[in-house]
Amino acid sequence: MEWLIPLIIVVVLVLVIGIYLWATYNSLVTLNVRVDEAWSDITVQLKRRADLIPNLIEAVKGYAAHEKAVFENVTKARAETLSASGPAEASAAENHMQQALKSIFAVAEAYPQLQASQNFLQLQSELVDTEDKIQAARRFYNGGVRELNTKIKVFPNTLFVRGLGFHEREFFEVTEAAAIAEPPRVQF
Repeated sequence: MEWLIPLIIVVVLVLVIGIYLWATYNSLVTLNVRVDEAWSDITVQLKRRADLIPNLIEAVKGYAAHEKAVFENVTKARAETLSASGPAEASAAENHMQQALKSIFAVAEAYPQLQASQNFLQLQSELVDTEDKIQAARRFYNGGVRELNTKIKVFPNTLFVRGLGFHEREFFEVTEAAAIAEPPRVQF
């Protein structure tokens, strides 16, 4: 009878620890999937913007064919955006894309006929909408990363979660925050 009480205590302790590990593991898997989903949303929006760029270039090219360097920079930035594989690369690509878009809209400002073009106005509207969606997706991603990283870093999780294959994720940060503080100005 004396050995029954310590056995019950050990069994209850093992059960509590097992439930804690099970709940922690499942919540980490959920957060990890949420971060992956958020990253996917960012890439979808970046792809959408990249798909708009060739149409925008064609619309502007008709009026400003002599601005070859601007078009080449936008094309390079588009390719860089499409090939980015992680938050750090996407961040650098985002910075280059913002600069390239600013230059193409600066060129467009010199051509009133272009600014009045229905096609250009529609592309401009879609681009502004896409920029807003990229910002929202970036915020959602960073929120998920914050939750995941916090869950990984808190005690006692920090003692065992890395052994389960979980690791901290990178935030989507931009190297030049001033460059993307607001979407490119596309008001004409």
